[in-house]
Amino acid sequence: MKTSTFLIGSLGLLAALAACATNSKSSAPPTVSGVDLKRYTGTWYEIARFPHSFEKGASHVTANYLSQPDGTIKVVNRSMKDGKPDSIEGVATPVAGSNGAKLKVKFFTLLPSGNYWVLALDDKNYQWAMVGEGSRKYLWILSRKPELDPVIYEQLVNRARELGYDVGKIERVEQ
Repeated sequence: MKTSTFLIGSLGLLAALAACATNSKSSAPPTVSGVDLKRYTGTWYEIARFPHSFEKGASHVTANYLSQPDGTIKVVNRSMKDGKPDSIEGVATPVAGSNGAKLKVKFFTLLPSGNYWVLALDDKNYQWAMVGEGSRKYLWILSRKPELDPVIYEQLVNRARELGYDVGKIERVEQ
């Protein structure tokens, strides 16, 4: 698969996340109390996101998380750009003391890790999630299926608003 576009985009993501060490809001958004990472692994479809240069024009976006024996999670992101498949692989490491709700994701060994915070989760069935980070510049709504119930979608958008995210920036992703 072609990786250059996703590679360059992911470099931009990591640089932007690293630059977000401070938060423009009075406090960082809270995460869920805990995530069972074994249940969280598997394929997630990107339903909506804040726009970023590294995902510009990306459709049919999925993230596949695979548990590793050392406690990390292999991350495989796939999408379609300009009618061609694109992918990138990385590793996510749980943040100590976060009960699995915060991860550090790294796609390239020479760049810093980016923050991955689970802000909302279907803790009963693990069928949907909302992910962001402390600066509120990045947000994703994920589902186990290519479509998400409109009622749940609106609940997640409302939760993002409550957490201080500018929900006017949310864009739907073609699946």
